[in-house]
Amino acid sequence: MELSWLENFLQNKRTVWIVAAVTMLLFLIANLPWQLDDYDQAKQAFTSFEMIKEGHWFYQRTPHERVATKPPLVGWVSAGVFALTKSWDVAWRLPSFLAAIGIMMWLFRAATSVYGSTAGLVAVAAFGWNLLSPRLATLVRTDMPLALVIFLIGLLISQKIQREEAWKPQDRLCTFALLTVAMLIKGPIVYVFLLPGIVIFEWWRHKTQAFSAWSGWWPWVASLGIFLLWVIGGILFMPGFFDEVVVGEFAARFAETIHRPQPLYFYLPHLLHKFAPWSVLMIALAIVDLHSRKWQLRSVFREMSPETFWLVCWSLGGLVAMSLIPSKRVDRIFPVVPPLCLLLAAQIRNIALGEDLRKHVYQWSAVALLLSILFTGGYTISKVISGYRDHRDALVVFGHDVRREAELHHWRYEVVSAKDEALLLYLRKTHFIKPDRALAEWNRGNLDALVASTEKAPALMRELRDAALSQLESNERKEEQGNGYVLITR
Repeated sequence: MELSWLENFLQNKRTVWIVAAVTMLLFLIANLPWQLDDYDQAKQAFTSFEMIKEGHWFYQRTPHERVATKPPLVGWVSAGVFALTKSWDVAWRLPSFLAAIGIMMWLFRAATSVYGSTAGLVAVAAFGWNLLSPRLATLVRTDMPLALVIFLIGLLISQKIQREEAWKPQDRLCTFALLTVAMLIKGPIVYVFLLPGIVIFEWWRHKTQAFSAWSGWWPWVASLGIFLLWVIGGILFMPGFFDEVVVGEFAARFAETIHRPQPLYFYLPHLLHKFAPWSVLMIALAIVDLHSRKWQLRSVFREMSPETFWLVCWSLGGLVAMSLIPSKRVDRIFPVVPPLCLLLAAQIRNIALGEDLRKHVYQWSAVALLLSILFTGGYTISKVISGYRDHRDALVVFGHDVRREAELHHWRYEVVSAKDEALLLYLRKTHFIKPDRALAEWNRGNLDALVASTEKAPALMRELRDAALSQLESNERKEEQGNGYVLITR
């Protein structure tokens, strides 16, 4: 393979467009068949559903009547999308998908403008073709929108350092706006991903002539103040908010009692695996760079540009800080992926400047791109196939069929209390009904149909007058996917 052909291929605009298009397609199909049965998707989806159905715009509950623990911004966006599209599937998944596309676009522009077109292509490919991004791109969660906002804040800092510009009032205002958005998405977790890196960079820059990464105190304090107003309002007006949100959701993350704790090193091996083969490429490039410097680590930091050092502080600072929190889950570390992609672009640019290593860098990048497409694409397609084969969307289909029959026959129906939170959303109901109340309402003639689990249905059938089992029932699912459900009619 000739270097000129490979270099032209990596720098060709068509290659970028093809990679971007296939990446967006991967994002769209990764979670098919769409369902809300796992990863707490039902809790997040229920926030916007409750906003539209019951007008609870600032504080919501989960399907099982517990206090919703996330701030409402993503729910507001989903509610707005539903008002425009009248489709809940679009409303729930579009915010994450658009956030993923936004990260991809800004990442490509930032990497290309500073490190060149080849590095920009690799950065986009690294972001799109790993085991985390496609999964989160249409998942009904707040991880991808939060990652976009954190990335924009970190990118603004990177541009100030790279351009050697002092912080202006409009920059601080922009930082305040982004921090406020992050606070209203997931609370002060934004501090964990950014402040450690800023502290380390500020300590380092005093020994150099680098420009500051610190925007000043007021954007950070003012945005926290807005979040605290939401918290105080919840404590005052929402019963159970303090115990479930302040204590159970936030404070307990730093303890080892309520949430399941994980070891300190939990995130590192998972990140190396989920971000492969790009994590392997980053390590290989770091080893090559150290070897060329005769393993003199001090010279690396001494000769490193300020913007590259910021990328190191940003990504590793967030990783270390998140590792110190006992409560861990793999998707929570996702906001470090975009800065790692920029850092990979910087590595490629810096090492490719040497003529003797350029050929190898391009070859390794092409191999990583090919492996990522095969690995991520193969894994995603296999998950989609197994999802349809195992009827992962069994409750989605069941809910659609029940709604269709209820509309056709003008049934008044309710859902008996069940473990599956998503069942309410599939049936477009805002509350479960307890078995005793279901019996009373049915026998009074106030209900025409009931949805119940296969476990509770036999006991209910013995007490319900003139009840019969409908032919509608959820398809069999794997045991770990939960119960089956039936429709009881008159």
